[in-house]
Amino acid sequence: MWRTAEGSTGRLIQLCIGYFLFYVVTGLAVKYFLGDPEAGFPGMAGVEYLVYSTIGGSTLAVAVVLVLRWFRLRSVRPITVGGVTFPSEFLYIIPSGVCTAVVIPTTTLMYTLPISVMVAMVIMRGSVIVISRVVDAIQIAQGLLRKKVYWQENVAVLFAIAAVSVHVFAAREGGFDFLRSRAAVSILGSYVAAYSIRIYIMNYYKNTAGKGAPRDNRMFFGVEQIAACVTLILGGLVVFHSPRLFGWSGQVIDLYRGAFLTPHPDWTGGILSGTAFGIVAFFSVFLFMFKGRTATFAGLVNRLTSLIAGTTATLVFHYGFGGRFPRPRDWVSLGLILVAIAFLTLSERRRVAELRATHELENAR
Repeated sequence: MWRTAEGSTGRLIQLCIGYFLFYVVTGLAVKYFLGDPEAGFPGMAGVEYLVYSTIGGSTLAVAVVLVLRWFRLRSVRPITVGGVTFPSEFLYIIPSGVCTAVVIPTTTLMYTLPISVMVAMVIMRGSVIVISRVVDAIQIAQGLLRKKVYWQENVAVLFAIAAVSVHVFAAREGGFDFLRSRAAVSILGSYVAAYSIRIYIMNYYKNTAGKGAPRDNRMFFGVEQIAACVTLILGGLVVFHSPRLFGWSGQVIDLYRGAFLTPHPDWTGGILSGTAFGIVAFFSVFLFMFKGRTATFAGLVNRLTSLIAGTTATLVFHYGFGGRFPRPRDWVSLGLILVAIAFLTLSERRRVAELRATHELENAR
């Protein structure tokens, strides 16, 4: 076992490897279950797969949290309301969980739009990269973040945006105009708004602890996942009964209800595949909240790793299942991503030296 210290480059690499591997599995699962049934794939609708994979992922995440008791948060500032004392951090971690519950379905709903899965992925990941940089700017202005965003990180952001832009220009494939689609803009808008709040909260939690104060990312993850699961269940019940309660109708609602009333023949496989996404959630949160790093750096590492995993999944699916080979623009995007990673590597060396100088990181690999 490769033992590493919290906040070390070695721990960062470990998290990236785990995130990459399980994101490849997640990417393969999406391609497989949404694949054309005439080619031998299940041919699930995007909403059907959303239901089954969400059940699998959320169940796994919450089960781990409950078994390991990660919900027992050690508070910096407990408060008492009505004679009940609880961590004040609940007041913003629970809303972060609600935002997570919005991110999960909107991520899959993006795949139901008439654009390629790759285009949907890069649009979302590019949004998060920009959000992370904006969060740093806001928290620096508020005095919450006392670390400097290095110029290497800013350059990496530019190359990452360039990598995303290579795919965004393809969003008009098949005559689909993304910006003129009310559904597309609503889904992406909800995703961006929820992720903006969530990333701000994650960094608020990380940056507001006093020196030596207890901050356990596992506990943050645990409370957030429980809140997300409860929100998903309540929201799911509302959507399921919406035709009777509100008179709502439409293809998405019909597919959602049908996933329960007339399950797809491969529904158990869909749930099982969702466990990979549940595992990804662990690595994702721990990367976003990585000790001693800016939101810009952490967001870039998180999203660039997932983009590389997406290209890898496309390659594996091509050779293993006969899927399409990555297009030239995929390789151009990958090249830009690698340049961004080179600048992040330079930034990481500077950051580690800084953390050691301030005794935040001692003799860690």
